[in-house]
Amino acid sequence: MKLLEIAQIYTDLVNADNEIPDIEYHAKDLIATLRTKYHNILMEQMQIEGIEFVDRFDATRIAFELVNKEEIHTS
Repeated sequence: MKLLEIAQIYTDLVNADNEIPDIEYHAKDLIATLRTKYHNILMEQMQIEGIEFVDRFDATRIAFELVNKEEIHTS
């Protein structure tokens, strides 16, 4: 899987989690599990491709930048 694909899935999961009401704890737990899985895959792929990040928060920021940059280019 390409880095951009991983970043897109991860950012979609983050956005979905933000849209789910807190009372839907089962759905939030499922999304959180998937988000963690894809975050780990994202950081691993970033390391493979030589993209440096300070911590997991920085990796998240970079993922959103990659996705936003791609959306601007494809619009």
